[in-house]
Amino acid sequence: MGRGRVELKRIENKINRQVTFSKRRNGLLKKAYELSVLCDAEVALIIFSSRGKLYEFGSAGTTKTLERYQRVCYTPQDNNMECETQSWYQEVSKLKAKYESLQRTQRHLLGEDLGPLSVKELQNLEKQLEGALAQARQRKTQMMIEQMEDLRRKVS
Repeated sequence: MGRGRVELKRIENKINRQVTFSKRRNGLLKKAYELSVLCDAEVALIIFSSRGKLYEFGSAGTTKTLERYQRVCYTPQDNNMECETQSWYQEVSKLKAKYESLQRTQRHLLGEDLGPLSVKELQNLEKQLEGALAQARQRKTQMMIEQMEDLRRKVS
């Protein structure tokens, strides 16, 4: 029988919160150590408690690992160019998806390609169209009133 899931929210009781922090901190430090030993990975873990106390683990020394991290992330190298290129590809992918979504919405608003829509989506589309129609009618009425007033002024 497995353990139940713990709801993730702040523990209000200060003592319980401190006990949980200590247990989970130790578990996290143990996992970092195991990862470094089992997988021969360079691992650095930095934890600040709510009181500001520092806990750290570094398989090759935390400072050394942080310096390596800064060299990789903050100096212009091929790795950074690859990361930046990958970031741009992700951005392009997101924009393409947004563009396709907007095109699909436009087709739906024009009454095209309605087959794959669910009843709920069709109801939402109907509400959007009714709102747009009401705005168009209101604008048309306003323009007609303005034109009539202009004609009355010219006749007077």
